[in-house]
Amino acid sequence: MSEKNKDEIKNPIDCLFDENDNSPISLFNEKGEEVKFEQIAIIPIEEQIYAILKPMEEMEGIGEDEALVFEIVEGNEDDSEDGGDFLNLVSDIDVIDKVFDVYNKLMDEEEAKQNIDKNNKGKK
Repeated sequence: MSEKNKDEIKNPIDCLFDENDNSPISLFNEKGEEVKFEQIAIIPIEEQIYAILKPMEEMEGIGEDEALVFEIVEGNEDDSEDGGDFLNLVSDIDVIDKVFDVYNKLMDEEEAKQNIDKNNKGKK
């Protein structure tokens, strides 16, 4: 991919936090190849924010129904080319488990809320 095309791609951090932006999150692998992800969730845990992203195309070692966890790292001039925030792939299985535990709990709570709302509408 040319440098010009990389410049045209939206900042992934901006995309993650823009509620009106459903476009894919574009990241670049170690070979400089663009990889597109679907945003599943943003999960804040203590002082850290994590993003659960699902590859939109087949990736080696990643199942069709699997997603990856990235931490949002506050950047400084030493960390990245532009000094801005960036995504760092999480490899610590304990952290990954913790992020998915919080995600599953949030999904269960949302499902319970929707069931209550649906039941309340049926009683009116």
